[in-house]
Amino acid sequence: MKPELIFSIANTTALLSWLLLAIAPRWRFTRFAVLSGGVSLGLSAVYLSIVVLFFGQADGGFDSLANVMKLFTNEWAVLAGWIHYLAFDLYVGSWEVRDSEKHGISHLLVIPCLVFTFLLGPIGYLLYVIIRQFAARKPEAAA
Repeated sequence: MKPELIFSIANTTALLSWLLLAIAPRWRFTRFAVLSGGVSLGLSAVYLSIVVLFFGQADGGFDSLANVMKLFTNEWAVLAGWIHYLAFDLYVGSWEVRDSEKHGISHLLVIPCLVFTFLLGPIGYLLYVIIRQFAARKPEAAA
């Protein structure tokens, strides 16, 4: 399979998963496929396959910025890196939804966090953690 096709399939799968998280987090399919971590695991399996099959073919490495830049001149290495982002960011977004439900945080407050996590990963996670500090339902004090 060509890298461009894998890229398209992974991107489409991730985008649909993000839409489900934002629009239908309580739907049975969303819970089964996305909130369970299933889509992230699938993307992780694709990532593993690419790393095993192609990473040795790329110049560069992880020991310096220059070598990382060289590594990402290989289309398979870039594809692996992109799928790495897709898998981890989606996992974090799924956690945000599960955690918000656990702590009684309105899903409307979580949606902007999901958008930022999808587009800018750690910024969305940071936003969620900040919102959680203020919006989480406080446990009732024992009488």
